[in-house]
Order: sequence, then C-alpha cells, then structure tokens
Amino acid sequence: MHMSHARMYSRVLAGDSDFDGRFFTGVLTTGIYCLPSCKARKPKPGNVRFFPSCEAAREAGLRPCRKCHPDDFARGSDPVLESIEELVAELRSRPADFPHVRAVVARSGFGSTRLFELFRRHFHATPADLLMGARLAQVKRGLLAGRAPLSRLAADAGFESISVLHEHFRCRNGMTPASYRRLGDSGSFEIALPEDYALAHFRRSLARDPQSPTERLDGDVYTAVILEAGGPLTIALRLGRRAIGVETAPGSGPRAHAMVVGMLGLDQDAAGFARLARRLGLGRLVAGREGLRLGRTPTAFEGLTWAVIGQQINFSFACVLRRRLVELAGVPVDGGLRAPPSATAVARLEPRDLLPLQFSRQKADYLIGAARLVTAGKLDLCALGEGSATRAERTLLAVRGLGPWSVNYLMMRALGFADCIPLGDTGVTSGLETLFRLDERPDVDATRRLMAVFSPFRSLATAHLWQINRPDP
Repeated sequence: MHMSHARMYSRVLAGDSDFDGRFFTGVLTTGIYCLPSCKARKPKPGNVRFFPSCEAAREAGLRPCRKCHPDDFARGSDPVLESIEELVAELRSRPADFPHVRAVVARSGFGSTRLFELFRRHFHATPADLLMGARLAQVKRGLLAGRAPLSRLAADAGFESISVLHEHFRCRNGMTPASYRRLGDSGSFEIALPEDYALAHFRRSLARDPQSPTERLDGDVYTAVILEAGGPLTIALRLGRRAIGVETAPGSGPRAHAMVVGMLGLDQDAAGFARLARRLGLGRLVAGREGLRLGRTPTAFEGLTWAVIGQQINFSFACVLRRRLVELAGVPVDGGLRAPPSATAVARLEPRDLLPLQFSRQKADYLIGAARLVTAGKLDLCALGEGSATRAERTLLAVRGLGPWSVNYLMMRALGFADCIPLGDTGVTSGLETLFRLDERPDVDATRRLMAVFSPFRSLATAHLWQINRPDP
C-alpha cells in the first residue's frame, strides 16, 4: 500500500494482474471490492477507495466481487479456475464423452459465452480446440500402442468419421495416421508443410546463432543435439519447400516428431491470425509472411535457460553467454556438437563458476536457483505446459528471478501457450511503434492496450512484431 491513490488507480485502469493482492479496489457506489485486474467496468476515481486486505474492505461494509473473487485469490484458492482445470482434465481423459462443444458447455455449468471466455483466459484456446487436441492425442497413443484398426481408434476418440480424423491429423502432425504408426520403429520420417508455411523465416531462426555449439545449419541440413532424460539425441532436418525430412536414432521417432512439430509450430492457427490482422486493418503486419509460426524450443528447460540468460541484455550477448554455459556444462557428442546442459548439471554449479563467463551475479543466482527447483521436483515445467496458462503463469512468477517478460517468453517459446505478451520486450515495442506509427515506443501499459486487439493470438502477434522491422530473409 506504499503507493499513491493515482498510482493504484492507474493499475486498475490497466487491469494489471501483477498488483493483485498488493491492494484491493473498493467501489463505493456498488458496495463491492475487487482485484486490480478485475474485468468489470472500470469505476470513476472519485468512487474508489483502496484497501490493504479483504478484511479491511469488509470492515468498511463492502462485499466481494463475484466476477474476480478477491477472497479466493487472497486465500490462494481459485474455484472457478479449478473447475475449468477439472473439466479440461476430464475432456482430455475421455474425449468421446463430449460429442460436440455443446456437451462441454452443458458439463461445465457455465453459459456458452462465459465458458468460452474462461477457456481463452485460462487455456488460451477455445473448447473446440481443446476437444480436438484431446481426440488427436488419444488416437496418437492408440497408434503407437498396438495394431487396432484406425476406424476403432477414431470412434473411441469421438471422431465422426475417418475422413475427419485424417484431415485434422495431417494438419497438426504433418503426416497421415498410418505414417505416424510407423514412427515407433523408425528414426526416419517426413513432415509435410502447409502450403503457406514461412520456410525462409524458419530457416533464419535456425541460423540465429551461427556459432552455437548445440546446432548448425549447413545448406539445407540442420543438425541439433537435444538433451533428453535418457541422454543426448541428435536430430537432422532436411529443409524442403513442401516437407521436412527428419533423421534421428531408431526408436526415437515419436519423441523427435513431437519436438520437430513444436519447432515448426504446426499446431498454431497462423491463417486465423492473418485473417484477424487484416480484419483490424493491420494487414501490413502479416504481409509476405502470412504462414509465419512461432517455433518452440525442443525442451522446456532449454526455454527456461534462454528466458533467464536473455533478461535485460541484447540477443548477441545472450548467445555468447549461452555458448559459454554449454561449453562449461554441456555434453560432447560425435560430430563436434554438444548437448545443452541438463537441469542437474546447472544445479551442481555455483555462481562463482559462471562469473568468469561474464554472467552477472544476479543472473547466475537466478539460473542456478531455477535449475535446483527443477531437479528437486519443485518446478515441473512439463506439467506446466500441459495445464492451464493461468496456473503456469502464477507458478513461474513465484520463481525468484522470473518476471513478466521471462514468464511470458517461457510460456510461449517453450510451453506453447498462444496468447502471451513478453512485456518490456524491445522487439515488441519497436514493432508496435512501427505498426501503429507512434511517435515513441509504448510503455508497458500502452503495450498491453495495443496488444489486446490481437487476443487470442498475442504469441503469434509477437512473432510478427519481431519481424516487422527486419528485412525479409
């Protein structure tokens, strides 16, 4: 509460969730109190009184808001979020129980509009998106588990027909179900690309650090070493205009496929975002790269490493620090490359080991501390990627050294959430300045307001803003 009335009111107008719990907003005309991030209509400044706690607001005769549930937040409980998480868990475990989205709405107990709002806020997806993802995931498990006919797998997952399954399976996985079944015995396969795929931009992203000890791009062949739980895995990609050829160790096909599909961003609705941008009169944001996707890091810990190293420094220096970390704690493999360091290897380090590499004391503390949380089982990055965006954000913000930029970067680049804004990112702010022809770069509040129009595609909007001031590859 060591803030002025004007400062707190500005956070209410901005809907700034970073201030939730730091104070509570009492609206005297309605007799309720809210979180600063409440989505209800913003009150006039003369009608507002701020309180340090829910108890203080209740003592003043106010009652809790039924939209943002400030008492639940103060207790660390969120029954609305928990009910949505339970519904999604049920949907993912038994997708055939939900023959259509209306069944999801009926099961939820919420109205259709409210449920869509909650799914987009907490999972960055619509009920239909999550239902389709659950059906495809069940079919993929069935394809690898045995020789059950595809017709039975489709019916068991709730698909209307095999043709519907084929259409969606190819779109999100770059291959047919029959080809996916063969992955279990193979280390060689192809992933078909959408017709509009921005291959040149993908190629440029692969070569962003030409001196990287973990990867190299030689002509049309990209080779990378990825550290899995079982040890280093080398993956080679042959880049083609219509397909990506993949070579990896025999028996590693399913894992390699999942990594490459994430790197390619095939599960993202690039066409939907391009349509939104044109509808907003901002077609210049996507011009020439309508098929751009935001590639994910092969592993979540690799994304965490980049998020911590990249804080408040330019990209070139971030690459230098990462190279030095890999050389110190990475694993050598055949072919002259090294696997990135594991969380265990980083957790064994002390800050004094990183200071000679030009890590700041703070950055070294943050990176090692986060790695120790991972190795101790207190930070399960894979579980965060499978759960709600809200849960992931709250968990990551509680990690020492991870602020709004780092958390949103990690959520979209490693965990695959679709509606994130890395607030304070210079590439985003300079891109917004160009796109909206502003006189100066927007601050955090202005960035949040300007990016709101791109929801629920703000991660893709970020990818395009990063490119808008760069020459085409």
